[in-house]
Amino acid sequence: MDRLTRLLLDAQEGDRDALEQFVAETHRDVLSMCRYLGDRETADDLAQETYQRAVASLHRFRATGPAKHWLLTIARHTCADATRRRIRRRRLHQRVTGLAGGDAVVTAATTEQPEIDEMLRVLDDDRRAAFVLTQLNGFRYDEAAELLGVPIGTIRSRVARAREQLLTVASDHGARELPGAERRPG
Repeated sequence: MDRLTRLLLDAQEGDRDALEQFVAETHRDVLSMCRYLGDRETADDLAQETYQRAVASLHRFRATGPAKHWLLTIARHTCADATRRRIRRRRLHQRVTGLAGGDAVVTAATTEQPEIDEMLRVLDDDRRAAFVLTQLNGFRYDEAAELLGVPIGTIRSRVARAREQLLTVASDHGARELPGAERRPG
């Protein structure tokens, strides 16, 4: 059993220090995921909401997999929910102001590097999630598949298609290097 899973199980038994240590050791990864799948302006709020959801459902954690995967799955759902809320608000605003002429498109990928932000925005949510997890956050393909709840072949396919799409965007904009261009073992 890995250290984070042990900490989370201790926290489940009421150890507040273990919970604080778990949060401290996972915060960077959660914040990173929220920046990439949410947006930079609300990443801190999304990370906080992730931990609120995790604490509220702590009693349901069964340690059938690593605690970090469990937490990042919660982060992914939190970001997806936030994106859906933004889309609903934007559509409502368009209807109210009479501007609704088509579907509002809201993308959720941002990073601390504006050029990567722009490149990632061209990807659909599924490809972006697979690419960010494997190429930017360093997860193996099988781990990303587990986090996203899809077969490993789907992850490989999404990452490959994301790369192709990003390379096209990069060549159109004269970029020399693709973020996370090194391959991750699967």
